[in-house]
Amino acid sequence: METREKIIIIGGGFAGLQLAKTLNNKNKKVIVLDKVNHHMFQPLFYQVACGRIEPSNISFPFRKIFQQSRNTQFRLTEVREIDAANNKVITDEAEFTYDKLVIATGCKTNFFGNKDLEGRAFGMKNTQEAIGIRNHVLMTFEKLIIEKSRSDDGNWNIVIVGSGPTGVELAGAFAEMKKEILPRDYPYMNFDNLKIILISSTEKPLAVMSPEAQVQSEKYLKDLGVTFMSQEYVTDYDGDKVHMKSGKSIPSNNVIWAAGVTGNVVDGFPQDKLNRNRYIVDRFNKIKGYDNIYAIGDISYMETPKYPQGHPQVANVAINQAKNLGKNFLKKTSDEWKEYEYEDKGSLATIGKHRAVVDLPFIKFQGFFAWYFWMFLHLMLILSVRNKLAVFFNWMWSYFNKDSSLRLIILPNKKNETLQ
Repeated sequence: METREKIIIIGGGFAGLQLAKTLNNKNKKVIVLDKVNHHMFQPLFYQVACGRIEPSNISFPFRKIFQQSRNTQFRLTEVREIDAANNKVITDEAEFTYDKLVIATGCKTNFFGNKDLEGRAFGMKNTQEAIGIRNHVLMTFEKLIIEKSRSDDGNWNIVIVGSGPTGVELAGAFAEMKKEILPRDYPYMNFDNLKIILISSTEKPLAVMSPEAQVQSEKYLKDLGVTFMSQEYVTDYDGDKVHMKSGKSIPSNNVIWAAGVTGNVVDGFPQDKLNRNRYIVDRFNKIKGYDNIYAIGDISYMETPKYPQGHPQVANVAINQAKNLGKNFLKKTSDEWKEYEYEDKGSLATIGKHRAVVDLPFIKFQGFFAWYFWMFLHLMLILSVRNKLAVFFNWMWSYFNKDSSLRLIILPNKKNETLQ
């Protein structure tokens, strides 16, 4: 009897999940390892942070996804090290052997080595961080209404660092929340004092998009009342003030860091296998120097004729690298393998209701239609029909009522250190 090849996938993000789905019910033994038990649809984290949708609407348990699978297993564990010499993955609970290993650990927030920023500012790369932002911002207003004073100006400034899609979308959502929702929740507070501040190291927001998208997105932000600070570099955050290279500072107790990402590297590889904290791979996503270890998605660095500096760290690259690698794994010989090249399908971002920018290879457009296009595309990318319907219902409710009922403050229990 032929022994099935054993493939271990570390990480269940866009890349890892797509690879597992491509190999699902094929003649391979697949084990997915992840430190959380669910896949997360990261593009909508900002809506969780603003109380527009529930985390469960964009989270998908791995065991549910592979409930009917005949060859794919999931293990909830955190990987500590890869023993490449012995084909082993070492985790907190156990060791797993493999014939092929695929690293799809994605990215985490990049604080550029600043421990003060890392310890005090909020990132937004997982469900817990998005819920943490929601809790913290809502708790700020609960405290203010009890204090009935502006003793701490930092409570009235929500500072977002980074003007990529995450930062821009978050700023727009908070601006709409300030205008439509918070005055109804807290009718005796003056929200004219609340400022949404977006700090950008570039001249315009959405620097990776077209000039038309950059200009229009800046206009949308200003129309919503967002303070856009261009060409400013945040150097530190002491918990009370955000400090910038120009010498300016902003008091804030609500700082969200969306200014970059860095790879989630697993121990066990020498530094010469990395480029900018991403594994250097060939056109088949094989890590250079290894015969049976691969990296896909944000954690991989692949140079191609079209992308000599590596591919952008976006979901479309991750998904299509995974599809290509999965198809290669299913071919009889490596001579049949196909090299990967990224075909840019475009980019888009939303900046509030009826405000969005879309850059496609053949057309660029903004405004009302772009917003509907953004909504449709994201809705189609959500995994299950149930979750699509839940998100659609919440969006329609918010659209017509300019409100939502999802502003829950969920904090961990405080247990007594000793029994009374």
